[in-house]
Amino acid sequence: MFLTRKLSHSICLAVLLVPFLSCGSAHDSGEYYVLISANLQVPYWQAAGAGFSNAVSQLKVRADFSGPQTYDPKAERDALDDAVQKKATGILLGVTDPALLKDSIDKAVAAGIPVITIDSDAPASKRLFFIGTNNYEAGFTGGQRLAQELKGKGIVVVFSMPEQSNLQERLRGYKDALDRSPGIKISRVVDIQGDPRIAFDTTTQIIGKEKDKVDAFVCLEAQSGKEVAGVLDSYHVTGKVVMAMDTDAETLAWVQKGGIAATIAQKPYTMAFVGLQMLDNLYHHKPPSLETDWSKDSFAPIPAFVDTGSALIDKSNVDSFLQAKKSLTGAAK
Repeated sequence: MFLTRKLSHSICLAVLLVPFLSCGSAHDSGEYYVLISANLQVPYWQAAGAGFSNAVSQLKVRADFSGPQTYDPKAERDALDDAVQKKATGILLGVTDPALLKDSIDKAVAAGIPVITIDSDAPASKRLFFIGTNNYEAGFTGGQRLAQELKGKGIVVVFSMPEQSNLQERLRGYKDALDRSPGIKISRVVDIQGDPRIAFDTTTQIIGKEKDKVDAFVCLEAQSGKEVAGVLDSYHVTGKVVMAMDTDAETLAWVQKGGIAATIAQKPYTMAFVGLQMLDNLYHHKPPSLETDWSKDSFAPIPAFVDTGSALIDKSNVDSFLQAKKSLTGAAK
């Protein structure tokens, strides 16, 4: 088992009840759901698309998987606006830039279209709720492992995209965990702007000029971990700790080879699978209002947050993780 933390009792009940609440209602030809991702080419979002597709097949509803082919918040906003124009029944949205997407989310909800955010949230918007990783806990778990790897002392460089709330929470978790090890300092946070080449170039520069001044690299998103590991390997640099995020094939290969100390596994498949079930339930069992702040209501008909769980993957369990993945999907990648 790979879960790092138990889900709260109330959230467990919310997730478990959804399939049963939806089962008794027939679907009609007007139902049309859309999953909008942050970057269609990233394996993480392809896994989410697989979960969405599976739920679509089970529910037998019309659906689209949309979004930009690269990291492009404005193109993602256009895809969201397009889904609203097409009168989607419900929208799942992986948020890139919360401020940029807020107005479009609010317009969708005002038009009677429920929006559920997955993976990364837009809490200032009128989205109904968030499904995804408890990113603070994921970061805290990573920070504990980093402190162990560094034996309580070292200088750390972080790769992130600071505008995304999920990455902000991961960094907060890392910092809180590292507060217990005052000998470990984060020297800087590098914004990769959705471009893994920035992680590659920055690591190359560090190895050329500051190799002895950096002891570890923390990668808060999926793309930079394998880039950092690749640079260190190509320059034959050893003794550096790399902490990664997510479980694409390259990242897991570096974990197996020891180039990455550990990575945090999320559940994008589950986020999208459960997300569509919950949108379908909202269609057949409409709440009194889509614009109520249900998070402040002790008797709300919907949750405020559904934690899909996370896990620390390292050399000790990477092979069993891959075997489990293959048994569920038929592929190791």
